[in-house]
Amino acid sequence: MRAIVSVSDKSGLADFVRKLRDLDIEIFSTGGTKKAIEVEGIKVHSISELTGFPEILNGRVKTLHPVVHGGILARRELPQHMDELAKNKIQTIDMVVVNLYPFVQAVTKANVSLEEALENIDIGGPTMIRAAAKNFPSVLVIVDPEDYDIVIDKLHKGKVDLKERKKLAQKAFQHVAMYDTAIAQYLRDEETFPQDMTIAMKKLYDLRYGENPHQKAALYTEQAIGQKPLGMTSVKLLSGPELSFNNFLDLEAAWSTACDFTDPTIAIVKHNNPCGLCSHKDLIEAYKRALAGDPVSAFGGIVACNRPIDLALATKIDKTHYDCIIAPGYSDEALDLFKRKKNLRLLSLPIQPQPGKTRNIDLRPIGGGFLVQEEDYYTEEEFKPKTVSKREPTKAEMRDLFFAWKAVKHIKSNGIVLAKDNTLLGMGTGQPNRVVSVELSLKRAGDAAKGSVLASDAMIPFPDTVEVAAKGGVTAVIQTGGSVRDKEVIATADKYNMAMVLTGIRHFRH
Repeated sequence: MRAIVSVSDKSGLADFVRKLRDLDIEIFSTGGTKKAIEVEGIKVHSISELTGFPEILNGRVKTLHPVVHGGILARRELPQHMDELAKNKIQTIDMVVVNLYPFVQAVTKANVSLEEALENIDIGGPTMIRAAAKNFPSVLVIVDPEDYDIVIDKLHKGKVDLKERKKLAQKAFQHVAMYDTAIAQYLRDEETFPQDMTIAMKKLYDLRYGENPHQKAALYTEQAIGQKPLGMTSVKLLSGPELSFNNFLDLEAAWSTACDFTDPTIAIVKHNNPCGLCSHKDLIEAYKRALAGDPVSAFGGIVACNRPIDLALATKIDKTHYDCIIAPGYSDEALDLFKRKKNLRLLSLPIQPQPGKTRNIDLRPIGGGFLVQEEDYYTEEEFKPKTVSKREPTKAEMRDLFFAWKAVKHIKSNGIVLAKDNTLLGMGTGQPNRVVSVELSLKRAGDAAKGSVLASDAMIPFPDTVEVAAKGGVTAVIQTGGSVRDKEVIATADKYNMAMVLTGIRHFRH
């Protein structure tokens, strides 16, 4: 057997090559890989010995040669192919061990130049991988050091069966596809929605099951070019059971809600919707108010805090049963307290910076494809609310209107939020009728609705929404505007001496 070995990831390389030599496999290698092997005292041949041609153009051309690709691609069962090899004095190559230049790592470095990025695009490597994977019944292709021991074990037993060869070939094509996707992303510049787009994902681990026990599930992380905010795939589980599919969904909802506020904030989420939310300079007070919003729904939910949690706050949180708690950090005493509960998942994640000009992509699967959109984000400069009622909101009302407007962004449509003193008092979510969402919000808020403000995730199309809110004690409303009945809606607000602010921005979340 003859093998070509040329790898960027050199983990486990020396041990693997030594075992190949023990199996009397002749090894040819290139540049840096050859040096790394020979440092370990293992003698291998250079590619130039195989091709009879030197490496040229600073190593850009070394394996792109008929002797290499003829030896890889020849079908052993076809006499014509084997005759052509013999005629041209080409020997077969039975194994290709290649992984590619670290393009992603190279282009995510600060101030990387285009020239440096281009030099990190591998040409010969992908060509050999694809050739070997195409001819997998005859050629072993290995791109992952994790497969070294598996291949050695099977070679010791006599042969690598077709099923294993096919699996290695699939992995090889996927390796090249991930690589090409990274290059295409890098060269895309500012084009958000190109005509053709691939997304490269790497599995982190399997989950016990999906939303329901009969559904299989796994967690993948997206291979991304450029510096992106830390996401939920980077979360650290400090204690407690492994995370489930539903835990991840609720953690994402809770963390994105809490991090949308710059002031100290506590968010309590149940079934993907905030049931408690408060911003307050005193985190203990924020937690008390968030919990008071819906203490029944909070049971078994997720708590997210956008500040580190100390012992005093942990002591308050510890009095209620939660599935998960997530924060950027914890004091040692808080950690010790929480870790007493074996079934409590305790997590940490750095605060996500605001995305700014680099907007994340939101994908929604539909039958046969995906809907793709930018995430729901806008800058402070883009947010220009306008008072349209006769009465201007008071300073306190305006503060609460802005808080409610941020909160309603995280509520499923049709979404309504009632808030006061930077605290979520009640919410109506996922209702086909916006009035029903208002009624649910008022019912949840109870007497606290008096003097509260209301945020609607989209325009208020009829005066009845404002009528119901006013009779429930709401004093100010923030909404998108743009209905053909805006004048009637505003007139109803004026009738009840309510302040009304239009945003021109909608927050649908289906």
